Amino acid sequence: MGRMVKGLALSAIASSVVMAGGYKIPEQSLNSMALGAAYVAHTTGADTAYFNPANMSFMDADKSYVEGGLTLAHLPSNKYTLIAPYSGESEEENLPIPFLHYVAPAMGDFRWGVSLTVPGGLTKRWHNQPQKSFAEEFTLKVIEFSPSVSYKLMDNLSIGGGLRLIYSEGVVKNDATDTGTPFKVDMEGDTIEFGYNLAMTYKPTDDINIAATYRSNIDLDEDGTATITYPLPTDPPSGITISGDAGVSVPLPAALNLAISKTWNNTFTLEAVYERTYWSEYKTLEFTNTNLRISPKNWKDTDTFRFGATIKMENKITAMMGFAIDETPVPVERLGFELPDSDAKIFSMGFRYQQSENLSWGAAFLYDSKESFSVPAGVNTNPVLQYGGGFSEGGAFLTTIGVAYEY
Repeated sequence: MGRMVKGLALSAIASSVVMAGGYKIPEQSLNSMALGAAYVAHTTGADTAYFNPANMSFMDADKSYVEGGLTLAHLPSNKYTLIAPYSGESEEENLPIPFLHYVAPAMGDFRWGVSLTVPGGLTKRWHNQPQKSFAEEFTLKVIEFSPSVSYKLMDNLSIGGGLRLIYSEGVVKNDATDTGTPFKVDMEGDTIEFGYNLAMTYKPTDDINIAATYRSNIDLDEDGTATITYPLPTDPPSGITISGDAGVSVPLPAALNLAISKTWNNTFTLEAVYERTYWSEYKTLEFTNTNLRISPKNWKDTDTFRFGATIKMENKITAMMGFAIDETPVPVERLGFELPDSDAKIFSMGFRYQQSENLSWGAAFLYDSKESFSVPAGVNTNPVLQYGGGFSEGGAFLTTIGVAYEY
């Protein structure tokens, strides 16, 4: 086991940061969570500023809209099965994810809004070996502040766009010292980056919306400090510890959404969304001011298909439900313990209650069901996964509560 852990430790950091490019949270409001993010063409509340700013043009021109809420993401443990002593189980995690949206009254054909969201992030921890040598802890936080504007070109056509101000910070820890290999990593870093988003909505009839949105790629150039103990070729094993500045760059990839919605009798709406996420931007991972090697990633672009239904009932309740099919961007040969990702099916549901003419509130629940899968022997370059093995469980349970007010 010692030789295997040593080989694992030498590539640990370069693989640990993979989550920064591979994990995103598209659901950033009550409605979007209930609909499984099938919420692009038919957006009606303050969260329109985030999901499709072009639709701000079609909201009540004299009103202001505000919505806030909180999502609790529960991440069950991932189980890896091979042979003893290499099998293991990651820790369960619970992450709070807040959101806030605002849309101002129209100013002629212009309108503006702003959103504060958490579009990505994750914590993954393994406390058993050999996984601990690879991903003792990886924590990523991504916070986005996004002001946006819309312009009504015609009564049935609007465009929109805005800026994306991203603050990101991360922690990477790996520890192989309890295996007899003197390798340990403790890295922290953060960054502020900028991007943009674009949107367009066309209404061929009053009850049909056709929309397109695009979010730009943003490279997260994390800068911070690192304390790294490197193994030396001595007998018995010994190491040297180096502390100082360090950095790494990973992409927050671009995404294109094409959507269409149809509403019947102002009570029942169906929406379909096709999402293309450009993960292929993530080709290699390079570190600065360290002796860590370049790690090839070669992720692939992915397709996601989302479907949502909204039903307005006479008892002041609006019911919502959604379903999505989501691809993983991670090739099996590049998969690691820090992100044992697989294709997923997403199920969601929720409600909104109209407390008064101006106030509404509600709750939503989403289940991200990851497929169990096996890694064939001899395919993956990881020093443990090269022997194969299977991953099961994982996924995510997300619960959202939200309150909206119009005035």
